[in-house]
Amino acid sequence: MRDLERVSIVGAGRLGSAIAAALRADGVVVEGPLRRGELPGPDAGVVLLCVPDREIAEAAAGIPAGPVIGHCSGATTLAPLGSRPAFSLHPLMTVPADGHADFRDVACAIAGHPVAARLAARLGMRPITVADPDRAAYHAAASMASNFLVALEEAATRLGRTAGLDRADLVPLVRATVENWARLGPDALTGPAARGDLATLERHREAIRDRAPDLLALYDEMVEVVRR
Repeated sequence: MRDLERVSIVGAGRLGSAIAAALRADGVVVEGPLRRGELPGPDAGVVLLCVPDREIAEAAAGIPAGPVIGHCSGATTLAPLGSRPAFSLHPLMTVPADGHADFRDVACAIAGHPVAARLAARLGMRPITVADPDRAAYHAAASMASNFLVALEEAATRLGRTAGLDRADLVPLVRATVENWARLGPDALTGPAARGDLATLERHREAIRDRAPDLLALYDEMVEVVRR
């Protein structure tokens, strides 16, 4: 566990700030988050790169030999970290703009050096091993579950505003739907597409065509997904 006595975080964005705060709260000595051009001190046992995927290789190349080095990318293998002892750690969650997050009970994709599992445990996360050939599929699934959900709800909000609805009016429905899906999986599906109510679906299409025609293709595709 000596490698966790001092952890250097490189990258002062949302995730780097959140991990640094959570580790400090658990009693780990944390250096950083360090910004571009700042190097970790010589006594760092672990250096965790919380930088964009495209910057991992360059950032890793600038870290002096000695500490175990890791990154927080979901889609990237360990290759950009070179031949030194290395790992990856990707929390399966989103981090808000204020940089504070509760990592407890969150799944965390890990690979490489055993320090990844130890870091995940200190943060209260549930480590899951994701093999290199599965990284892109893993990250695509995460992006669909998070980013696509936000985009879809914004599309619903746009259409809803034409009928007098605000985002706040849709929030209880969305929350209940997510909770139902968490319990029931695909059995949580309701509504005209799930029931095969073609007349109502056509009325939906007419309204979307009139009020937000650029959303019609998205609606049609999602109806097909539901009906499968």
